[in-house]
Amino acid sequence: MPRSIIALPPSVTGDYTVYLNGVAQEEDADFRVEGHTLVFDRSLRKDRISGWRWFLGAWGVGTYRQDDTIDLRYEVDGEMHVAHALPITISDDGPIDEAM
Repeated sequence: MPRSIIALPPSVTGDYTVYLNGVAQEEDADFRVEGHTLVFDRSLRKDRISGWRWFLGAWGVGTYRQDDTIDLRYEVDGEMHVAHALPITISDDGPIDEAM
């Protein structure tokens, strides 16, 4: 079963909140943490819009596909930060490479 792997930004060292498409996610219920990565046991996708699809959209013709966004809200030295649209890597069931 494919899994989705999201590497946490290096500056994230404490508590954080994970959002999938703007909806807060709960650790262990929606995702798990392995090392410095988040693991979703489902396939999350980023839509790539080709020139043709962009052209159709400019004329009002919708072409909709799955387009997931992972955001992270965290605090560093008392200041809130948001990491928007973190990269998503699809993986098989093998071990996670910490160097990602």
